[in-house]
Amino acid sequence: MLQSSELKYSYPTTETFSFPDIGINKGEAALLLGPSGSGKSTLLHLLAGLLSAQSGSVSIMGTDLKRMGEREKEKFRAQHIGLVFQRPFFLPYLNLEENLQLSARYQGSKVDQDWINHLFEQLQISHLKFKKPADCSLGEQQRASIARSLLQKPALILADEPSSALDDHNASKVGELLLSVVENFESALLVVTHDQRLKDRIPKSYSL
Repeated sequence: MLQSSELKYSYPTTETFSFPDIGINKGEAALLLGPSGSGKSTLLHLLAGLLSAQSGSVSIMGTDLKRMGEREKEKFRAQHIGLVFQRPFFLPYLNLEENLQLSARYQGSKVDQDWINHLFEQLQISHLKFKKPADCSLGEQQRASIARSLLQKPALILADEPSSALDDHNASKVGELLLSVVENFESALLVVTHDQRLKDRIPKSYSL
């Protein structure tokens, strides 16, 4: 499902990051661990095709990202990859439900309202669906962002610190939902985390 080999990347003001090879199969979950500044988010962006590696390769579903143009990669991400960023981003003039509905249309899929309702229920934010992002806490926005990443039941989920702003109860709900999608839809999941609560659930890991 997801394979990377000999990836290297450097920013203008940093030394070159050399990353371990990643291999995650359908229906499998793994963690990406490492101290702050070790390049975890950078690697996630390389795997998603948001950054282009200086060397090495990334293959998703047998497709080499290097062979794609930017528009092709954008379409591929929308259809096959669920992304959870550290900082949630929503259109401020739409409520949470409208943000998700718009994302579904952008991804080229029909709005599945039953699935949206299910995601809100599982993350216990159904009561927030008609609220604007500014009226929600960071943790509530983070859960809505996770729901958005799962809209198309993606083949690959890349999540950057998805439980960082959550208490134990809500972190548990997030872990349960992510792993249920992995099991039920045979998605591949890679989670960047420092969270021991997720480490207890997902034994496979890569360290930077």
